[in-house]
Amino acid sequence: MARAERKAAAAASAISGVMTHRQIMLVLVGLMSGMFLSALDQSVVGAAMRTIADDLKGLELQAWVTTAYLITSTITTPIYGKLGDILGRRRLFIVAISIFIFGSLLCGTAADMFQLAAWRAVQGIGAGGLFTLALTVLADIVPPRERARYQGMFLGVFATSSVLGPIIGGLFAGANQILWISGWRWVFLINLPIGIVALFMVVSFLHVPHTPKKHRIDWLGAMTIVIAVVPLLLVAENGRGWGWGSTESIAMYVTGGVGIILFILAERAAKHEALLPLSLFKSRTFSMATILGVIVGVGMFGGMMTLPLLLQIVMGATPTQAGFMMLPMVAGMMTATIISGQITSKTGKYKIFMVIGPTLLALGYFYLTSFNADTQYWQASIGMILIGLGLGQLMQTLTLAAQNSVPASEVGVATASATFFRQMGGTLGVAVFISILFNNLADTIPAAFKRADVQAGLKSALADPKVLQDPNNAVFLKGLQSGNMADLAGKLNTDSSFLNKLDPRLARPFLVGFADAGVTVFTIAGVVVAVAIVIAIFTKAPALRTKSAVQEAAAAAAH
Repeated sequence: MARAERKAAAAASAISGVMTHRQIMLVLVGLMSGMFLSALDQSVVGAAMRTIADDLKGLELQAWVTTAYLITSTITTPIYGKLGDILGRRRLFIVAISIFIFGSLLCGTAADMFQLAAWRAVQGIGAGGLFTLALTVLADIVPPRERARYQGMFLGVFATSSVLGPIIGGLFAGANQILWISGWRWVFLINLPIGIVALFMVVSFLHVPHTPKKHRIDWLGAMTIVIAVVPLLLVAENGRGWGWGSTESIAMYVTGGVGIILFILAERAAKHEALLPLSLFKSRTFSMATILGVIVGVGMFGGMMTLPLLLQIVMGATPTQAGFMMLPMVAGMMTATIISGQITSKTGKYKIFMVIGPTLLALGYFYLTSFNADTQYWQASIGMILIGLGLGQLMQTLTLAAQNSVPASEVGVATASATFFRQMGGTLGVAVFISILFNNLADTIPAAFKRADVQAGLKSALADPKVLQDPNNAVFLKGLQSGNMADLAGKLNTDSSFLNKLDPRLARPFLVGFADAGVTVFTIAGVVVAVAIVIAIFTKAPALRTKSAVQEAAAAAAH
């Protein structure tokens, strides 16, 4: 279809509010291009971060690189939602991609970790709009009843990026130079060609009707949300290092609490112009869906972050291998997304997935409480599949419920709000569960040393002259003689590679202890998700509307 014909078709859609399946698919191509850019970046950077930190001589600062990106991407999410209602989603989506590309270029030129953290913050400003705007545009053009089957394509983007990311990140991190540029810098520079392609796709195909709305920007809300969110994200990312009861952490709690109060007061004063209108929470369905999103975010991300660590430390997989080993979860997600989307489209029923989703997720976590140092990969895969089946039903259904519970005119801020609270829940979950995991090692590893099978293995190893002469075992043997293994247990916090060099009999107590600590995380995550099941049962699920937001706006304009 020629450019002029596409514009003419878009103009016709603006009048009727109805888009053909072909038009919708072309728009989705543009949306998924932008989402792929953001999703791939997160997994690629995560796989290469240790190499980047080593090269820039700032291993202790790597948390700030992650935190800077997290802060700006989270804060800008609701801002993009509101500005999209005012200025139009297409324009904002193009701006978001452009900022992300510019930030990637800056990251690729970083001379130290402080610069990299600053440029990752710029990247995050762009990333904050890519996911929420894509979901909102989909809500604009597709009726709620049909939306679930299209949302499955978005999850496909994330599933693909989760597999490709560790592979690409590992390849770049392992290369000394590519085209006379340090290999790790391509982790960021690769975003330039991908981003340009995404920008072309969006400009070419993302033609969404927009009815301008006269709104003022809630600047006070934007400022107070920064005061509320930044301290909480800082303590979530750094609390384990600072100490949860340290002066720094307490200062963040107090500042964040004051910020939350100021934000609520600002939003009450702004009323319908608010960044996150409090009127949204008058809808019981929206409120319950938001609470569910936070709880699921806590349980989902906290538990999911533990799995790759277990695969790498206990099963000895590399980061790239661990990415491939997570495929059963990806397969479960895709299967559940497609099936639930098709059923929702045909029947209009979606509450059942709000209940079955967390039930399967909880079952997956409780199943994994049987995980131990001798668990086979195929056994762990069963738990991953259950988790994936649960997530595949939940992710799209909660967004759908939030969007369907508000008027079409508020679908932008509703989508942004739901995304924002789920991100906050996920951040909290990662902070809490990773802290639980590593804090438990102080108990689980010493307990593992007392097991009869471990002691028998140690006795056998210590009677072997080759073990005693191997320099790779020297640090362990020194710690064993002094009776203080705390230092080695502590090394698991920063670098677990020493386990790969140890004699398997000497490494076993650490593997047993880490597996046992992981079981504690799965147990608590399962209980958290079980709470979501109860809430889902009592959540009302109004019938899905049969018109898209654009159709409703067009109908309103016609009257």
